[in-house]
Amino acid sequence: PGKKVLIVYAHQEPKSFNGSLLKIAVEELTKQGCSVTVSDLYAMQFEPRATRNDIVGHLHNSKEFNYNMETWEAYKRGDLSQDLVEEQKKVQEADLLIFQFPLFWFSMPAILKGWMDRVLVQGFAYDLSKSYDCGLLQNKLSLFSFTTGGTKEKYAKRGDVRYLLWPMQHGIMHFCGVKVLEPHICYAPEHVSEEKRKEMLTAWTQRLKTLWKEEPINCSPEWYFK
Repeated sequence: PGKKVLIVYAHQEPKSFNGSLLKIAVEELTKQGCSVTVSDLYAMQFEPRATRNDIVGHLHNSKEFNYNMETWEAYKRGDLSQDLVEEQKKVQEADLLIFQFPLFWFSMPAILKGWMDRVLVQGFAYDLSKSYDCGLLQNKLSLFSFTTGGTKEKYAKRGDVRYLLWPMQHGIMHFCGVKVLEPHICYAPEHVSEEKRKEMLTAWTQRLKTLWKEEPINCSPEWYFK
C-alpha cells in the first residue's frame, strides 16, 4: 500500500487486449492502495523522435549536434523540453514501472522505444560511471507486460523468447539500475478462444495481487541465454 506505479502504455486501441490488461492493472493496483499513473503514449501523441526540439534554449555545441551530449547538458541546466520533464518526474516518483505493449518485430513499438530514447537521458537515468547495479534509477522495479502475434510453441521452436528481452530488460532497465521482475507474456490473444482470453486476463489479475512479494530476476546472461 502507498506504492507508486507508472504504467507506460503503447497501444492505439483502448478496446484491445492490451487495453484490457492496462485496465486490470489500474483497477487491481488502485484497489491495493497504490497510486497509479498512466502514460498512454498514443493518446498523448508522444513524440518518439529524438531531435533538437528536446533542448530548450541554447545548445552546448551549436556547430555539431550530438543528441546524447546536448540532452545531458540540458538535463543538468534544467533545459529539457516540458514533455520530457513531465515523464522524468513520473519515473522519478515511481516504485514500479510497468510497460504494456504488443510485441512488434521482436521488439517494442517505435513510440515506446522513442519514450526510452528521449526520457532516459544521461544524467537522469544513468551515468557512464554509474550503470547496471550502480545505475541512477536504483530501488525501482520494472515489469514488461506484452502480447505476441505468434503462439508460445512457435516462439519455442525458433529460439527462446528470453533472447528478445535482453535488449529491453538488460540493455535499458538493468543498465539504468532498475530491478526487473519476470516478464508477463500473453501469447497470441487474437488467435485463441474467448474463454482462453478470459483465463489470460484472470492470470494477470492474480499475478498483480502478489506482485510486491516477487523477487526480481537474476539479471545475468545466464537468465537470458542458458
